[in-house]
Parts: sequence; structure tokens; C-alpha cells
Amino acid sequence: MTAGGAACARPKMAACRQITGMETGKNVEGHLKVHKMKKKILRKQSLVIANAGLGNGMSRHQLHRIVENYGIVETLLMPPNKPYSFVKYESTEEAKKAFDALNGKEVTLEDNDQNIVLYCNFVEKVFWKNSVPASLPPDLKVIENIISSEEESKMLESIDWRGDENTQNAQKTLKHRRVKHFGYEFRYDNNDVDKDKPLPGGLPEICIPFLEKCLKQGYIKHQPDQLTVNQYEPGQGIPPHIDTHSAFEDEIISLSLGSEIVMDFKHPDGHTAAVMLPRRSLLVMTGESRYLWTHGITPRKYDVIQASELGQKVGTITADVRDLTLKRRETRTSFTFRKVRRSSCNCIYPSVCDSQKGQQRRAEPSFPHSEMEASELEQEYVHKVYEEIATHFSSTRHSPWPRVVEFLKSLPEGSIVADVGCGNGKYLGINRDLYMIGCDRSKNLVDICGEKHSQAFVCDALSVPIRSGSCDACISIAVIHHFSTAERRLAAIRELARLLKPGGTALIYVWAMEQEYKNQKSKYLKEKHSSKDKEEESNTDTPQRLLDDQKPDSSIQGSACSDQLLDDSEDKCHAAKPVADSRLPVHTNRTSFHSQDMLVPWHLKGGNKKKGASVDKVSFPTGCKESQELSPVFHRYYHVFREGELEAACRSLDCVRILKNYYDQGNWCVVLEKL
Repeated sequence: MTAGGAACARPKMAACRQITGMETGKNVEGHLKVHKMKKKILRKQSLVIANAGLGNGMSRHQLHRIVENYGIVETLLMPPNKPYSFVKYESTEEAKKAFDALNGKEVTLEDNDQNIVLYCNFVEKVFWKNSVPASLPPDLKVIENIISSEEESKMLESIDWRGDENTQNAQKTLKHRRVKHFGYEFRYDNNDVDKDKPLPGGLPEICIPFLEKCLKQGYIKHQPDQLTVNQYEPGQGIPPHIDTHSAFEDEIISLSLGSEIVMDFKHPDGHTAAVMLPRRSLLVMTGESRYLWTHGITPRKYDVIQASELGQKVGTITADVRDLTLKRRETRTSFTFRKVRRSSCNCIYPSVCDSQKGQQRRAEPSFPHSEMEASELEQEYVHKVYEEIATHFSSTRHSPWPRVVEFLKSLPEGSIVADVGCGNGKYLGINRDLYMIGCDRSKNLVDICGEKHSQAFVCDALSVPIRSGSCDACISIAVIHHFSTAERRLAAIRELARLLKPGGTALIYVWAMEQEYKNQKSKYLKEKHSSKDKEEESNTDTPQRLLDDQKPDSSIQGSACSDQLLDDSEDKCHAAKPVADSRLPVHTNRTSFHSQDMLVPWHLKGGNKKKGASVDKVSFPTGCKESQELSPVFHRYYHVFREGELEAACRSLDCVRILKNYYDQGNWCVVLEKL
């Protein structure tokens, strides 16, 4: 994370103390205050040690050897991927002795010979949760010692990486690894195989006894006919992915040779599992684990593993800060076997199935009736869409809204502020006297924040990984209207309240049902009858322009045409009504809302659609703009709020009170205070 100038130095120190759960003695001037501080330190038994964490290459064993030189260590906590650790001694005298010896001490990391300087401070309390071991993804198995060490050596020797690169199954040099294909070549340009062009020679003979053993043991049901051999050096990996459904059958098996590795699995709902694959083990992916979960290997030189097992544990890695250490990676080779599919895939996971995505797009989404349906709706029509349109979306989002700026500039100097749903981070640098940190569900938008040198991370607005009561203020601008049930919208407000310290304030903006209020049309409606070039003009930074986070599209005429095709039966004259038990209507941009729950089109411009993105493909009638200039159309879910709806949700929470509520150019807005 980058600093926001000298003015942010003091707020950053305060933020570190609060967000990580540390409460440090104050560095104040004056002999009396210094004396009081020293007396307070003498009552503390715990230290935080910066630059001595798993995140910067310090193993538990090395750190334990360092800190035990100064007394009896009761607890050593090492959070995963963090550059600091916590140590608790049996007595305050021992903690003081360690502080005097280690603060500013230079040490050499054992595994990479890098010199680092340790920095220490006293802490009163350290908070952590006892982690529950995560279960393996459904339908996934890991079989230990599937082959002997002798068989492993023969299989590794059978792959000649120096082979003739002119042969069809020769080595392909990829960014993250070396790879060879047998039977059929997997095409990384289109994530498919050419089923009509088998490679000469078939599978290596050395693999046949192993596959026969797998068939006999019931690990696989079909004889594989495609093999991909990957070789990973320390620091290399493979991006998260799902093997193309239409390319391969259900069973995919992968043999780990040469070294163990941690493979990361992720469900579409965000649930993750880090799975240890021991050396000479077999990973079997079928069903849900094969079709729905992504799997990948994070490029790094060390894996975070359980210290008590030190690489021998089969299963998931539990994030227990009391039992984590580092294991240096070694060269690993994987043999991944697949069966080429000869027909389309008819799995029960159409949302991620390339064979069924065309059918899925034709199916019209309905109002959700359960938590699972709501999560799936938001995943498909909010999260995925913003990932695909992030670059274009960001290019139209650079005008801060004046009343949001007013709120941020009214906060005291040094305030810690969380922008939950920060998008491209246009508010993160508004007030340099604040410590602001952003978070968003879209990785691509967070990456754009990083390019602007703003501090942001990826997370869900329903579960923000920041300590409770650590923020002086929060903002949630044009976010909560993307949650598809009242319960989830209330949960998003409750999460904002959790982050606030008592007396802290939160500003919330949501899109309003009433786009005409007190006989005044919002700028959203006023744009309706502007010239055809008006849309491009509305992307400027002029504050009087349309509040651009509510601009749903960059093609007015095209949106209306799309709406006509996708929603012919919608009655444009009826009053607003809930859409439970009905499909979600597709909104006609720059018109009044006729339903609180709907899909709003976004026409992607600039040719920056990601390869493999799913978009609507429709035939447009003569006269529509799309008939002359076809562009991908994405649909985003929105719930627009009626007057009083946002305030009612806020008042249902006992922990907050409403300081102010107002209407701002087509948005309902509230300012909350934490009680």
C-alpha cells in the first residue's frame, strides 16, 4: 500500500493499531508522560514484531528460536500472509528483555539469505478466532502414496524437456510454467482441444500401468486419452480456472511428483479451501469440484502450511495463527489426465458451463426466493458484469459527487474511513487529511485503484475483513441497491455499522425509485431528450453533470431497442409493483422506473471485453443503433428504493441513529451515527 503524503503518516499509524487489534503506548513528549508510558509498558507481556511474519519469509521455527532466547514463550501467533507476528511471554520482564534486544535488530532469513530489520512494540491485547478446519470441496479426493518413489522417478525421467520443439507435443513455454501435451493438445488461446487432430504417439507407455491401477481402484471410470504435463519451479503457478466443460468429461485426475504443493479452490459464493497435495499423491476432481469450483496454484516461493504436520497433512490448510509456518517450494511436476468429451456437456451447473451458457442467457432471471437464489443472481448479474466492464465503467467514473465530497471534508483530520464498494476509487483521494481504505467485490476495479496508488482490497460488502469498531466513518455510494433481497440490503447496512466506532458516522447513497421529486426531474431523466452526443459529454468531470455512478449505459437508443426485444410484454404505463413470482424486467434507460427490481443494460464500448466473457447476443430490428454498430450488452441487477425505505431499514437497527436524510439528484441518502 502506498502512502498518501506526509499528512497521512500519523493517521496510518493509528489505523494500523486499530485495524489489527493493537493498542500501543503513545509516543508523547514530556518526561511525565514518558514515565507513565514506561510504567504501562512494564505491565505488558506481549509484543508485535514487524518484518517477522509469514508474509515476508520468516518461518515459525526461525522466529521461535529467536524469541525463546529471552524467556518462556507462551504463545506465538503468525497470521497468514502478514509481515508481522505476535509473541506472548510468561512475564513482563521477559517481554521487556525481548523488546530491548530485538527492536532494530538485523537478522537473516534462513531460506533466502535476505537481511531484514525487526521492529517491536508492546500490545495489550491480540484478538484471534479459533479456526474450524475447512472441509474439502464436494466430490474431491486426495489419495496419498498412489505410486512408489521408484515409479515416480521413472515417470519424471520419461519427460524430456529438451525435446524437439518442432514436434506437435513439444514443450510450450508459458508465463507460469513449462508444459507438454500428449494425446491431444489443449489450446490456451481458446481453452479447448482440437478433437479431430490427435497428437502422434498417444499417451506415454509409462503411464498405462498407473491408469490401469486407477481404473481398478475405482478412482476413474473412463480411460483417459489426454495428458498435460506441467513443471513448476518455485515462484511459478497456474491462474484459477475451471477446465472447459465442453472439452473434457467429468473425471480429471492429477498426479503430484517431485514435491508437495498447496492448491487453492474457490466456490462462486467466495468460499475457499487451500488443499495440500502431498508428493506422489493423486487429486481426483469430479462433480461439483470439477465443474463449479475454480482451482489454481498461487505463484509464490513458499506455501503456508500447518507447522505441526510440516507438509505431511492431507486435506485443507486451517488458518490457525497458532500453528502456521512456511514451507519452501521445490520443483513440482504434475501429470494431469483427462478424457476428451465427444458431446455437449449437460451438467447441473449451467452458470459456469460453456455448453449451456447460450441456453442460460435465453432464460430470463426471476426475483429470488431464497438466500441461495439471491447470491446466484448477484453473482451473475452484478459481480460478473462489473468484472467484465470494469475498464469501460471506470472510464466514465471520475466526477466526485459534491455532497459526498462535503461529507468527507467535514471529517476530523486523521479519521479512519472505509469506502465499502469503492469501485475505481474516485473518493479515496478526496481528503488527504484522512486515512482512507477502499474495498470492492470486483478485482478488476480494485486493480484500477492500485494503478491510481490508492489503498483498496477485494471483499464482499456483507463481510468486510476489518476489525469491528475501528472506523471513524464509512461511505457506501451506489452499492446497497445491488443486493437483491431486503435481508441482504439490511445486512449490508449492519456491516457498515459494525465497522464504526461509537460516535462514528456513515453516508449511504442508493438509487431512488422517484426520479422526479418535488416537480423536478433528476438529471438521469433530463438526459433522455438530449442530443445523440450527450452521452459522451456526460462523461466529463463537470460536477453539474449526471451523478455518473447511476449512469447505466452509454447508448440510449440501443438500450431501448434491447429492452424492446428482451421485455416485449412489459407494460410501460403500469404503476411500480414488486416483481416476486415474476421475471425481472429489463429497464429502458433514461425513463421512469416501473418496477423496483430490474435489470439495467450496459453497452460495452471500446472493445475491452475480456476474452471468454458471456454477453447477450440478439438480432436487432432495422433502425436500432445496434443494427449498425453491434456492441456487447450486459445486464446489472438493481433494486431502486422508494421514499422512506432506506430510513426504515436503518431504523430497524438498534445500534445506529439517523442524523440526516435527503434526496440528491435521483438518490436517497442517509447519514448514520453509531450509538
